[in-house]
Amino acid sequence: MADALHPDAWRATVRRRLVVVAVIFATWSAAVQARLVWLQVHEHDHFVQKAERQQSRTLTLPAMRGTITDREGRMLATSADADTVFAVPTEIDDPSTTARKLCQVLVGCPSSKDQNAQLVERLSKRRAFTYVKRHVSPEEAAAVVALKLDGVGLRKESRRFYPMRELMAGVLGYVGFDNKGLAGIEQQYNDIIRGKDGQALVYTDAKRHAFDSVNVPPTAGSSIELTIDAALQHVVERELARGVAEHRAASGVAIVMDPWTGEVLAMASVPTFNPNTFSEANEDDRRNLGVTYIYEPGSTFKTFTASAVLQERLLTPESPIDCAPGYITIGSRRVNDTHRYGVLSFTDVIIKSSNVGAIKAGFRVGTEQMQRYVRRFGFGTRLSPDLPGEQAGIVWNELNASALASVSMGYQIGVTPLQMATAVSSIANGGQLMRPRLVRAFWNGGTRRAVAPEVIRRTVTPETAATLTTIMEGVVDRGTAKTARIEGYTIAAKTGTAAKLDNGAYSKQKYNSSIVGFFPSRKPAITVIVVIDTPRVGGYYGGVVAGPVFKHIVEAAIQHIGLPRTINPEQPVMVARHAAQPVTPVAYGPGAVLPAGAASSRDGVMPDLRGLSARTAVRTLARAGFTPRLAGQGVVTAQDPMAGTPLDPGTSVRLWLDREASTPSVDPATQP
Repeated sequence: MADALHPDAWRATVRRRLVVVAVIFATWSAAVQARLVWLQVHEHDHFVQKAERQQSRTLTLPAMRGTITDREGRMLATSADADTVFAVPTEIDDPSTTARKLCQVLVGCPSSKDQNAQLVERLSKRRAFTYVKRHVSPEEAAAVVALKLDGVGLRKESRRFYPMRELMAGVLGYVGFDNKGLAGIEQQYNDIIRGKDGQALVYTDAKRHAFDSVNVPPTAGSSIELTIDAALQHVVERELARGVAEHRAASGVAIVMDPWTGEVLAMASVPTFNPNTFSEANEDDRRNLGVTYIYEPGSTFKTFTASAVLQERLLTPESPIDCAPGYITIGSRRVNDTHRYGVLSFTDVIIKSSNVGAIKAGFRVGTEQMQRYVRRFGFGTRLSPDLPGEQAGIVWNELNASALASVSMGYQIGVTPLQMATAVSSIANGGQLMRPRLVRAFWNGGTRRAVAPEVIRRTVTPETAATLTTIMEGVVDRGTAKTARIEGYTIAAKTGTAAKLDNGAYSKQKYNSSIVGFFPSRKPAITVIVVIDTPRVGGYYGGVVAGPVFKHIVEAAIQHIGLPRTINPEQPVMVARHAAQPVTPVAYGPGAVLPAGAASSRDGVMPDLRGLSARTAVRTLARAGFTPRLAGQGVVTAQDPMAGTPLDPGTSVRLWLDREASTPSVDPATQP
């Protein structure tokens, strides 16, 4: 009691309490320090990685793909930056509201409940990154920015554009969202065109807004110059589509080739598609029929039966073959001719396309030699290194008598249009089988690396090729290809009409109608093949269905290239004695020289005005509906666009004139 009343007793109480508080504080401090040591030392790496996952993410920046141009530098495929909307779900508190606001500004989202639900589901997952919509329009990108949504941002991606839309879509192919080529040239040379990808870090700032920062910039890929002539390609696609529509056919394919180099100048398929929206097209429309369509060629293959016969000197062009009584029996089979011909010369067997005569000629060749010639002309092998999906065709390793008879007239053998065009080109150029190419050069850093022509092998001697050319001229003059005749020009061609297999038997309603040939026949510039699949109206014979398409393509090519007449040629326009070598267009094959002033006023096609006076050139353009722009004085020495280019009425045309008809010092392609 005395102690409790002692005046200093409170001091002991305070001291004890301070000790207790100090112990508690020291214990708490020790615990905090221990926890900090645990978190900052032992768990350091774990939380650093977790923070990085929440606040940043490394993304691949696809490289800018190289461009693809035609042989004249026209742009066929290019790349440009496009905005892509992305989200960081871990930074989004209300996925449903965010998805609803995004769908209000993104095209296609409000009209699709499934798409909206899928977006909500993606935004609800606790992940560091997800795509909302890739390659949006500038208007959509601006609307997304205006929303100022937490965890939503924009980043740049490369998008592929095809300015000529459907033109040569099957050749070019298309590119997916991952910047990877999925078909055609885009796929075959993806590693070259694509370039090297870069990297970017996506961060979330203090206000929970996502943005990106480039770490390693991407490197652009190489560009490719194709052998294709876009102006000629336009004509081929137009005429092929017209022929398919006229006969209500299932499909069609046409190829134009330089027989001397193997360069493919045009390759068209109908139906086709727009590679800018390739996902909207069905798979069949995206096929390049020039290298994927396998068909029995029918009578066009008799050309190669004749090649074997003439090369082995088994018959001469004048040798008689008895085709009576209009059919031939092989075992239990009976093969008929369209007409009862009686005795025909071997030349007329090919001109009149006699099945009986071709079979008898094939029997003289024999199975072993026939197989050897089939392979020699490139059938049964993939020929071009430039297109994925090319088919080798169907060639039997062994032939019995019945199979030999079928092959002799173009059955029981499967070929592609590209194989047939290549094989006929070897006859056109005197017997050299050229490697068919669609890539003319690669461009990298301003350096052009050209692709040289490649001779695969010799098929026949020049003498045999010349004899075959004469026979094929007869097919056009007085045989089954009369519909391909063009006044003033000699053309060599062969038609084919082959029944298609339907449920294991040859159909009497479904046919492949085709024609293949070259012109001018004596100094060929171009080989052309046209195949129409299953024409339903207007006949089915190759000469009736494919022949007119062939003729229209050849007529356009004559104007485009500027080929002079081969029968009773016109006198060329004279130029000054001291003038340099006359300006000529890019010519396909030897002898394909444009006479000065070979202008054409064909509607919708740019005429060739070189060598004409200014007055005559202006008058020609006025008649065609084009607007001239002149530079210089004298005669026309250069023009832009080039001859044969499809143009709309009112299009402005640049002309360069000089008093001497010499090669201009100005490159029209570099002028505005």
